[in-house]
Amino acid sequence: MQDLALVLVIVLIVVIIWRGPKTLPLIGKAFGQGVKEAKREINDMRSDGSKDDKQA
Repeated sequence: MQDLALVLVIVLIVVIIWRGPKTLPLIGKAFGQGVKEAKREINDMRSDGSKDDKQA
């Protein structure tokens, strides 16, 4: 787990240097929207699965 955190920090530093600090909020917003969409899809799959279980 520590290795993953270290890699993420290194990638973040590289992105800041490469893209500049002005684009960081845009990257964060895109990441947040991706996480929100993933959670929505997971919840949809869970709710679809529970409907199938009740019908059976």
